[in-house]
Amino acid sequence: MSPRARTAYRCTDCGAEFPKWAGRCEQCGEWNTLAEEPVAVAAPTGKGKSAKRALGHAALAHGGVAARATLLRDVVGGEADRWRTGIAEFDFVLGGGVVPGSVVLVGGEPGIGKSTLLLQVAAQLDAMGRAALYVSGEESPLQVRLRADRLGADAGRVSLLSETRLETIIATALAAQPAAIVVDSIQTVFTQDLEGAPGNVGQVRECAARLMRLAKETGITVLLVGHVTKGGGIAGPKTLEHIVDTVLYFEGEGALDHRILRATKNRFGSVDEIGVFRMTQQGLEAVANPSELFLGDRTSTASGSAVTALLEGTRPVLVEVQALAAKAGYGTPQRVSTGYDGRRLSLLLAVLDKRAGVSFAPLDVFLNVVGGVRMGEPAGDLAVAAALASSVHDRSLPRDAVFLGEVGLGGEIRPVSQAERRLAEAARMGMTRAWLSERSVPRKPPRGLEVIPVRTVGELFERAFA
Repeated sequence: MSPRARTAYRCTDCGAEFPKWAGRCEQCGEWNTLAEEPVAVAAPTGKGKSAKRALGHAALAHGGVAARATLLRDVVGGEADRWRTGIAEFDFVLGGGVVPGSVVLVGGEPGIGKSTLLLQVAAQLDAMGRAALYVSGEESPLQVRLRADRLGADAGRVSLLSETRLETIIATALAAQPAAIVVDSIQTVFTQDLEGAPGNVGQVRECAARLMRLAKETGITVLLVGHVTKGGGIAGPKTLEHIVDTVLYFEGEGALDHRILRATKNRFGSVDEIGVFRMTQQGLEAVANPSELFLGDRTSTASGSAVTALLEGTRPVLVEVQALAAKAGYGTPQRVSTGYDGRRLSLLLAVLDKRAGVSFAPLDVFLNVVGGVRMGEPAGDLAVAAALASSVHDRSLPRDAVFLGEVGLGGEIRPVSQAERRLAEAARMGMTRAWLSERSVPRKPPRGLEVIPVRTVGELFERAFA
């Protein structure tokens, strides 16, 4: 019996499937995210041998042919050479350059610069003799041309296709045989083989899967632009991120001129690498020294400021932590943090009160990680504690000091990973003192950097504010 079509409802945020429509997804809790899409019902099967026979008949009916498997030791060939785009930060996040035949997904907020970045990548590839095809499903050719005219790189030789139909895009790519295709965006592309508007779960998943097959079978690199939801995740089914080889998030605050490109998945390199760009009138410019960017406006006179060294993938980056503790104007003190987990902040406040005798009960506490950086690792706890105590005592910390360490519930300072690399970056940026755990002290500290071991936050405050 041939499969018959039926209808199901799938959540556009988490991909959960339901037999009927509902206002709220039971899996992720989001409202109005269930979209209708056609699915196929498998042919009924029996048990035991009858089940195997029915399964085999169904496979043959759909054109299935038994294939011969290959032993891994018989697979020959080597890793393909990566393509350098000339955009150093983009190549760094990818792990050394673009891999031929890979599929890269770039997501980010509207207006953050995704289209500008990939248009620059296409222009650089074309300048190096690798033809690029830019497929625009959101903007007219004139709009893309106006953006290209503002870029420092010459994008005039990049082929442009204003199309949203998947079959036309693939046919054009097969005829032109470019080295890379940029699809802006995957949520605007649709295939006529499926019902539903562009952007729904079924369309996004099927179009991404076919573009992936195009990349693997022809060696054409596919760069996709992805929209994000209000929660910050890439719109569409979660399987979209599983299909592609690399997932990059383009982040940044609207009021700041720099952007951060972060890898959350990379089959050809390490994850959690970041690349920093500055938005200019000529497009995006790579920032070779992110530490200098994040510490450029730091002053030595204000209290509540401390510096730490975060490890973003394999790159150490110095960032400034600012804290402000002021008398609460209302009954319940406020706890506001930007770039730092709010629950972690509450934990540190309790530790400082219990273990170091610094009470924040009657005070409003505001914490900010400068530059829009997210502090996701505990190595910055010591800098946060030092900045908070500096604000309470209204005494500034040394401008040339860096603080490294995780703060435990007992007030102890725990070691951090790869302390040598962090200290080397601190010394390169002109730091002369480093406060860290006793177990993190390297055998040979960098030249010109005094390493000061501490065991508890109480000891740190006694020595820093003596």
